[in-house]
Amino acid sequence: MLLLLLGFLLPAPATAQPQQPVVRVGTEGTYPPFSFHDPQTQELTGYDIEVVEAIAAKAGWRLEFVETQWDAVFPALDAGRIDLIANQVSRNPERAARYGLSSTYTYSRGVVVRRTGDDRVKSIDDLAGKTTAQSSTSNWAKVARDAGARVEAVEGFAQAAALLQQGRVDAIVNDNIAVLDYLASTGSRDVEIAGDAGQAGSEQVLALRQGDTALLTQANQAIVALKADGTLRGISEKYFKANVSVPDGGDADLSQGRGSRSTWEVLRSTAWPMFVGLVKVTIPLTALSFAIGLVLALLVALARISPYKVLSGLARAFISVIRGTPLLLQLFIVFYGLPQIGLKFPPFTAAVVAFSLNVAGYAAEVVRSAILSVPRGQFEAASTIGLSYPQTLRRIVLPQAARTAVPPLSNTLLSLLKDTSLGSVVLLTELFRESQLAAAESNEFLALYSFAGLYYWVICVALSAAQKRLETRLNRYVIA
Repeated sequence: MLLLLLGFLLPAPATAQPQQPVVRVGTEGTYPPFSFHDPQTQELTGYDIEVVEAIAAKAGWRLEFVETQWDAVFPALDAGRIDLIANQVSRNPERAARYGLSSTYTYSRGVVVRRTGDDRVKSIDDLAGKTTAQSSTSNWAKVARDAGARVEAVEGFAQAAALLQQGRVDAIVNDNIAVLDYLASTGSRDVEIAGDAGQAGSEQVLALRQGDTALLTQANQAIVALKADGTLRGISEKYFKANVSVPDGGDADLSQGRGSRSTWEVLRSTAWPMFVGLVKVTIPLTALSFAIGLVLALLVALARISPYKVLSGLARAFISVIRGTPLLLQLFIVFYGLPQIGLKFPPFTAAVVAFSLNVAGYAAEVVRSAILSVPRGQFEAASTIGLSYPQTLRRIVLPQAARTAVPPLSNTLLSLLKDTSLGSVVLLTELFRESQLAAAESNEFLALYSFAGLYYWVICVALSAAQKRLETRLNRYVIA
């Protein structure tokens, strides 16, 4: 009886809630109106973002958005860095053979864009021998190549439109909705739609790895349900005043655009996100990579001057490989290549690894030459008073070599600071990436990129001042 009474009085044990699976969504964040940052809140938004959020609500997913350039989004999927792509991925046979493609959630058509009044480009047939600007791995790049055009690779549509306005390319092939959004939001009269890019329409889908059948099934079931209950129609009409989730759902109307802002308003709203990117990513990435790279450089330099041929040969090979390959390639190998052999680093760690190895390859020769610049007699004198080789290096040689090495190593540090702008290709949102996000939405390329340059310049000036003070302190180790 007592147990029965206690059963009524005590609270029932909480039932364990099912764990929501985390789904990492790859998207550009620079492709309005599908994926972009709201200029007022800086939050990621857009048609594709709202669609995938609605799919997640139906499927029971918890989303994590990973922003990267379009040309890096499929390598990120292949390497397991993301689980699906929501960025107006067009269905085509090549992608269908390699990836798991969801049911269609957007229907659109491609258009050819030209400079206003350029009668040389009237249709897709006129692109033969012309130059277009496209994201090199996009479906529209393939359409342009099939039409006989030479494709100049760009990051996104905003950059392509800038090249077209400047007369650097002859045309662009892209989604009609993206073009209409650009024309409405910028008020540009410098470019215009020449005509359709062929008769066939385009179907947009989510892209997943081919083996993720359970995730693909959940996505397809959610898309069917969202079409049936009118959710997709509502999202579509919010952005386009037409239902682009079905064929022949009406012509998209983006005449109102997203509202224009002055250059000063753009800079004011972007200054803080750029500063946050500088403090949270750019500076820590530079400091860690340089510190680790400097230690590695010392070890490689000592191996390089070692009398042991194996050590010396390995050091020479390492330096040759690092200095003989591009930093961007090294980043791609560490971030996208190594996961294929089981070495998978988080984005920040992968960037530190790649930058540290790069610093070590270049700084090793600086350190080696600085050590060799110390007179040989210093080694002999240390030996006569009983100092070991490590003690000689620490107390006699390295303090003198440091004075010689500081100026070239400072150059390496300054170069590293600026090279961190490549971090966006490994999914890092650093200083320069923030300026790219804002420029893609506002098309204020000159103002925003100049402002980003100002940030880099201020930090470089501060580092140069620190270099001068360090040189003054190290002068005490120089023998007159």
